[in-house]
Amino acid sequence: MRENKFQCSPLVRKMLLAFVLVFFASTIQAQVLNYTPEVLDENSSNVSITIDATKGDKGLLNYAPTNDVYVHIAILTNSSTNSKDWRYVPFIWGTTNAVARAVNTGPNQWTYTISSTLRSFFNLTDPNEHIKKIAVVFRNGTGTQKMSNVDGSDMFIKVNDPNALNINITQPSREPFYIPALLENTYAAGNVINIKGFANLTGNMRVLHNNTQITSTTNTNNVNITSNAIAGDNTIIIGSTAGTKEGYDTIKFYVAEPVVTAALPAGTKAGINYINATSVTLVLYAPNKTRAAVIGEFNDFRNQAAYQMKRTPDGASYWITLTGLEAGREYAYQYLVDGELVVADMFCEKILDNRKDLTISNATYPNLKSYPDARSGTMSVFQTNQTAFNWQYPYVKRDKRNLIIYELLIRDFVSEQNWQTVKDSLSYLKRLGINAIEIMPFTQFENAQSWGYDPTFFLAPEKSYGTANALKQFVDECHRLGIAVLLDLVMNHAYGSSPTAQLYWDKANNRPSANSAFHNVSAKHPLNVGYDFNHEAPATQYLVDRVIEHWLINYKIDGFRWDLAKGFTQTDYGVALSDINAWGAYDAGRINIWKRIYTKMQNTVPNSYCILEHFAVNNEEIELSNYGMLIWGNANYSYNQASMGYLSGSDFSYGIHTARGWTNAHLVTYQESHDEERLMYKNLLYGNSNGSYNIKDLTTALKRNEMATAFWALTPAPKMVWQFGELGYDYSLNRCTDGTWSEDCRTTPKPLVWNYKQDARRMALFNVYSKLFTLRNYQPYADAWTSSNVNYNLSGAFKYYQLSSAPLNITVIGNFDVVSSSGTVTFQHSGIWYDYFSDQPFNATGAAQSFNLQPGEYHVYVDRKIGNASVINSTLTASATVGLAFSYNITATNSPTS
Repeated sequence: MRENKFQCSPLVRKMLLAFVLVFFASTIQAQVLNYTPEVLDENSSNVSITIDATKGDKGLLNYAPTNDVYVHIAILTNSSTNSKDWRYVPFIWGTTNAVARAVNTGPNQWTYTISSTLRSFFNLTDPNEHIKKIAVVFRNGTGTQKMSNVDGSDMFIKVNDPNALNINITQPSREPFYIPALLENTYAAGNVINIKGFANLTGNMRVLHNNTQITSTTNTNNVNITSNAIAGDNTIIIGSTAGTKEGYDTIKFYVAEPVVTAALPAGTKAGINYINATSVTLVLYAPNKTRAAVIGEFNDFRNQAAYQMKRTPDGASYWITLTGLEAGREYAYQYLVDGELVVADMFCEKILDNRKDLTISNATYPNLKSYPDARSGTMSVFQTNQTAFNWQYPYVKRDKRNLIIYELLIRDFVSEQNWQTVKDSLSYLKRLGINAIEIMPFTQFENAQSWGYDPTFFLAPEKSYGTANALKQFVDECHRLGIAVLLDLVMNHAYGSSPTAQLYWDKANNRPSANSAFHNVSAKHPLNVGYDFNHEAPATQYLVDRVIEHWLINYKIDGFRWDLAKGFTQTDYGVALSDINAWGAYDAGRINIWKRIYTKMQNTVPNSYCILEHFAVNNEEIELSNYGMLIWGNANYSYNQASMGYLSGSDFSYGIHTARGWTNAHLVTYQESHDEERLMYKNLLYGNSNGSYNIKDLTTALKRNEMATAFWALTPAPKMVWQFGELGYDYSLNRCTDGTWSEDCRTTPKPLVWNYKQDARRMALFNVYSKLFTLRNYQPYADAWTSSNVNYNLSGAFKYYQLSSAPLNITVIGNFDVVSSSGTVTFQHSGIWYDYFSDQPFNATGAAQSFNLQPGEYHVYVDRKIGNASVINSTLTASATVGLAFSYNITATNSPTS
């Protein structure tokens, strides 16, 4: 959609159209960068560039020592492909080359001078390559502080064609973005506009304001005049004629008009509303704001009268309908709020990020839309006339009490780090026997190498993992295999580049403002990161509801694991570590928040899974459990104490829901998670020993994990595996990429271990996991895993656990000591039982029977002849409902798809 060209003389029309600069209002009131000469070309010499550190992003404000400021400088040429394509960089970042030093020329002011011509300074020798812009930032010697534009972007200076007549408007002054922008906030109608411009040649100069000539001078190279701003669109042109040469410079800007009030069109909601192939209605939810406009590729990112948004009668939302769009084209756009704040659409489903997008390969995201050079900051994207995804495989949700969940971080699971490769690896997970995959956060997050707990856009899938369709294909394939997909959803907080934070920001205190519609000014609880959501605020509740609908309906996600669920509170617990215990106390307000969210989920998609990382007082978790929610149960410490051979703290009975007094089997127990240290890492580092029996030995340590897993996997309620735990992953949670250890490296990339499949000892652990999960997946035994009829003694070295149910009885025994140990067990009934792993019969008397076990020895006894899983396997192969078909004759290979 384009504006109509207004009628004017051919010369004026040529002046208007020859060179259009894009402008938006800014809060900065003076110029961050000045340079002389005022009109540059590539043959200019004695070029002085001066910054004012009280302006822009203030990165060097009050910096000392004043002689420790340097430039990082380069050029963009006609060979550059975009604003990031710096060429002929003469200095290395973080070095103190004296030639790069800037001179302190006043308080918070530094100047860098290039005495030679620009071509000579940058050593530009190709006669066919020409300078288009100088790119520059100022920094300290180490490069730890830098001075740039108000939005943190690089500064640019236009370099003109030396053979042309060139004009440069210096007032109204401009922020040196890639496309320069006005420094002043939007003028009010009637305000005086100071207009000043320079030419590189003496000639006849003239100034036009909205197609009306306001001055004309002869035999000059500069003009200085005033005019008055008018409501609506303003265009200022300074032109000059010198002999046969003509030159022009143009500024366009908008002056606020009264905002039109109108109700939202029927059926529209916040965000993007597609009407037809060429029309879309955009709705911005922004209470307490005075006006808004949309800027984007459909209007050259210019603030114009035709793109001012209407305000709803309640003052909470702004909207506009765009027509005449190109069907199927992706358009980048942003909102300009109150004439100074530029934000992306928090409800968009795709964003462009001029930092992160450069790290995404074409293999992961083919033909990713390029970031427009016209703007900075995050951009939202809409696209009309999209082809609907063709879903192939409906998924019937299984009983949530028997979920076997595999927690997975795409970045550290496959080397390609994308949906397609994880999809290709599903055969491995299917053989393992999991029936649900919990993907660590994949809504758009802020940092390129991240776990995803720094969320910014909650409806947009993270592009570094692939396209939206690649994600849908992954979900569809999981459903074909009978595997549920769970999104690790982070909505306790948002990070600073999220529009929820940017729209209401207290710059003076660097935190959400007191009138924020979404966030608390300060967090209400310890362990908060980012900016704490107020989940009692209507705006936050609306956002959460939209997020729930979006992922459950549009992507057919089967449920959510809610991160830091205990943080969904408006009770002020304080933020110190000493406040953690108080934070876990019973909180009726928090319970109400979660009941509202759970009800929304069930009303949206019945039986959708809701898992809380909660860790609150037990009676609060019981209440949430009774309402239908699943709760994380961290059993890492006790299982690891047991696997290491230490009896103190090795009682893992609190991982059984009945031990907590729960009626429902809604406890998601895990031995490892992304927040806990690996069992094998600690086995090998700290494992106990006695003579030749040494848990620090890899073979012994893996066998210990087998034993722990046998107890863990056969307790009722859902289970969760952290990726590669089934192979005995033994790299520390805090391993750095260089192999050292630091808590600062917790979220850094970790080694892939697909080669572990070549180790028979590790595959033996995999097979134990697989056979135990096979038992749980066998439909005739399904009721066993929802039972509360359990008996156990897990406090000593000799541990036993018993599950009793109509379809199956199980008794597990094991010696967790490093010496032999004896104990007695009374089986649930007399008769022939079978060792599940060897298929050997065992005669149970029905009375107490004694066992003497060697260190690390364990047995799983069942009262059904399962035939070493062959009966189960044949049933699973024929079962479309369960959707699992695999054999235990697994060959270790290096391929995740084998």
